[in-house]
Parts: sequence; C-alpha cells; structure tokens
Amino acid sequence: MSDAPPSKEVFSWPVRVYWEDTDAGGIVFYANYLKFFERSRTEWLRAKGIHQHDLRQATGGMFVVGQADVHYLKSARLDDELLVTTSLQHAGRASISIHQQAFLQTPTRHELLCQATIRASWVNANTLKPCRIPPEILHALT
Repeated sequence: MSDAPPSKEVFSWPVRVYWEDTDAGGIVFYANYLKFFERSRTEWLRAKGIHQHDLRQATGGMFVVGQADVHYLKSARLDDELLVTTSLQHAGRASISIHQQAFLQTPTRHELLCQATIRASWVNANTLKPCRIPPEILHALT
C-alpha cells in the first residue's frame, strides 16, 4: 500500500490576538502560535467531517503531535487579525505531515508571521502506541 498523495486544498481560520496571547513586551508569546495552529488543525478536521472526540469514541484512536518544526519570522501584536492556514503535506500509513502558516491580515495584504510543519501520528487512545490510520480517515483527509 503506497502513501496517499498530499491534498492541494488550503484551509483558513481567522484568529484575533487577545491580551492572554501576548507577553510582557506586548507581542504574541512564541508558544501561542502552536495554540493558533492547533485550533486551525481542529477546525480543518471538522470541515472534513472529522470530530476528534467522536473519532476517538468510534475508532479507539487519535492523532498526537510528535514533531513541530516552527519558524518565527515577524511578531503579531494585541488586536491583530491573523489568518491561520492548514494544508496536508503528506499522508502515510501511521502519520500525517501538515503545513501551517500564520499571516497578519490587513485590508491590503497578508504578511507571513510564522510557519510550521507538524507531524501527527495516529495512536491507540488507551495505550498511546502507534497504529495505522483508518482508511476512511485517510480518504477524508486526501
């Protein structure tokens, strides 16, 4: 069985920067980009009809992040409007790689602030041991 081809579609999710997202310098705390990416991945899955809690109940499995390669380019600030994108980069038998970007949205442009490649593995929800992604999930993602 070969790996599934990557999806060409890009999912976008808007995020506003709140006080809780910023550090003492008034900029988005670096770890909060991972939270923004997590929210976008969750909504991406929902848009594909995959609800993580229901998925765990139905299959006994779940995705867990095993690797995050994050590149910070510019800072977002309080009240900024961001657009966070999510796209499938690669789907294998037991893991997926997802490309994510956070853009500052202004009326005239989108400026890239941060980008990441996230690797999520499929595991048994009880034992946390890796296993194959169910074919119906792979089909929904690609």
